Amino acid sequence: MPHAHRRALLACACALLAACTPFAPPPAASLPAAPVAAPAVQAPLWQQPGVHVLHIAPQESLLTITVRRGGALARLGHDHVIASRNLQGVVAPALGRAQFQFRLDEMSVDEESLRQAAGLTTTPSADAIAGTRHNMLVRVLEAERYPWVRIDARRTGNKEVLDADITLHGVTRTLQLPVRIEQAADGRSLQASGSLLLKQSDFGIVPFAVLGGAMAVQDQMELAFRITARQDLSAPGSGASPGR
Repeated sequence: MPHAHRRALLACACALLAACTPFAPPPAASLPAAPVAAPAVQAPLWQQPGVHVLHIAPQESLLTITVRRGGALARLGHDHVIASRNLQGVVAPALGRAQFQFRLDEMSVDEESLRQAAGLTTTPSADAIAGTRHNMLVRVLEAERYPWVRIDARRTGNKEVLDADITLHGVTRTLQLPVRIEQAADGRSLQASGSLLLKQSDFGIVPFAVLGGAMAVQDQMELAFRITARQDLSAPGSGASPGR
């Protein structure tokens, strides 16, 4: 192949990689969509009548996952921040238990404020962000088949570390989750924050890669969360009187 043609092909490949979209993003209609009636999330077994629970306030909570670029051509790509602002779940402070979950197809990709907070310095285009979201949901996480991520945490002997069963991509792993908890004196609310490192491969996920791995997403990802939970007097098990 003539040298000029090789250079042209390399330039095209670099342009595609820089956008993080080795294939053009498909129409929005082809992306996974939330089912019309999503399956109800079951209450944890430990949530029994009489157990005081706090309910996660989605509007005051945030979970982020940061994935970073790798491979020989990593400089041509972008790191990404994926976020959920729709956490659902409950916390039982007296039992030292918590369970929360979120839908993959409700996560945002590369909110500018979150990129800045994570210290990411590149600026992906709108097309790059759309391509990243498609690759993440369809090719990597298979969100239509495995729509939910669930975390079931329980207190250990160390008050600052929880054992967490994390279910992702149909696989459950138990990890130690460092956490900082601040509870209101009246017990009606609490805030919890923490972070940990995960590997996609531990959950049967093959990290996205193109050109034989020259441009790839690193296996390791960084999960961070900030959760606020409050008493819901209308919810069963909250300590409120029966009735509606």
